[in-house]
Amino acid sequence: MKTTIFHSNRTGLNSPWIMGQCVIWSSVLILSLSTAVVLRYTDLQTSSLPWITFLINASSIFTGGLISGKRTERNGWIMGGIQGILYTLILMIIGFLAFDTSLRVEPLIFGICSFGLGALGGMIGINLSKK
Repeated sequence: MKTTIFHSNRTGLNSPWIMGQCVIWSSVLILSLSTAVVLRYTDLQTSSLPWITFLINASSIFTGGLISGKRTERNGWIMGGIQGILYTLILMIIGFLAFDTSLRVEPLIFGICSFGLGALGGMIGINLSKK
């Protein structure tokens, strides 16, 4: 049996790839909807929205990396980091197709930070997994 750094015998929803992305996107959705409700019914200013968005993305990527690292067999940091990169690429594709944005430096910096947060989550997740 050939093993690689991406080896996992789990498939479907048990796959670290799929579950990591599901956790990232579901937590972004839930936290974004919660933020919208808070903004609507409180006197929270929209000037704090960039920081809230940053925290939503950072916590979602970290959690997705943690879950994918916990579900993989080894190299959790790579699995978590790739989850962050994949999330960034999907956001860039959505931005390009839906809003006609051009390639700028900010998404590349976001991708590097996403890799770091996902890798950190993956490192912690692999150490939390039952062996």
